[in-house]
Amino acid sequence: MTQHRRADLLIVCATLLASAGWIFSKQTIQGLPPFGFIGLRFVLASLLIFPFCYRLFKQVSLKDIAQSSLVGMLLGAALLTWIYAISVSDTLGEGAFIMSLSMLLVPLVAWPLFKQKPSRPFWISLPFAIVGLVLLSLSGGGWHQSVSQVWFLLAAALLALQFNFNSRYAQRIPTLLLTCVQLFVTGVMGLIASLMFEQWPQTVDIEIWGWFASSVLIATSIRYVLQTAGQKHTSVANAAIIMVLEPVWTVFLSIMWYGEKMPAEKVIGCSLILFALLLYRGWYTITGKLFK
Repeated sequence: MTQHRRADLLIVCATLLASAGWIFSKQTIQGLPPFGFIGLRFVLASLLIFPFCYRLFKQVSLKDIAQSSLVGMLLGAALLTWIYAISVSDTLGEGAFIMSLSMLLVPLVAWPLFKQKPSRPFWISLPFAIVGLVLLSLSGGGWHQSVSQVWFLLAAALLALQFNFNSRYAQRIPTLLLTCVQLFVTGVMGLIASLMFEQWPQTVDIEIWGWFASSVLIATSIRYVLQTAGQKHTSVANAAIIMVLEPVWTVFLSIMWYGEKMPAEKVIGCSLILFALLLYRGWYTITGKLFK
């Protein structure tokens, strides 16, 4: 297996864990305040990673740590916006599809920022993914404007920006260190926001803490290590297309856990997204390189 294929597989695994994180998060905020949940989740996740990377802090400059922190601030802004959207949303599926737009925006954001023009296979695959996302969003009687949709869109834009900078710095900053710093900064931002805007319950059920633990270990620590490691050895556009799989997994999990229905529009939409991924990867495999 080539290095690029291993990187792609790591990102696929990261999408699976990220989709599970939607369920973990929705369940956890039934008993914990949303911003406080993000704060505790990411601070603890960073502490779990720290023992494996504390020596790396001696090998990098203060500039590297500062840049990692700035990327962490972008991640924090995106995730605080995302968790607020979840707290005011009735369904996970629609939010997952709106958030996946961030992956479609990634190469477009990279174009003006880093002068990286999206490849031809990306442009050919993109329309199929967009149509699929539209069908998924329009299922169940059309597109209904809501407050949560606006927050999900804002979170998607912030995440696209973070993804680009993260891919850039992942090329030269150790994966574990970069992940640890970003998670810690995100957690601190969440705790500050919670202290400013939220009230904590006097008691929290043991079941809620179980969901919280799953969020910390599985959907945060392991997920972000896999994602950052994958981004180190693959292109931004390639990683972005693979990350589009996250809402597909989220739909399946929502169907199994919450009993959400799967009408024909969603089936067609998921199929188009998968087709876009297969088209892009198939083109890459046959040519051996991305067309410029």
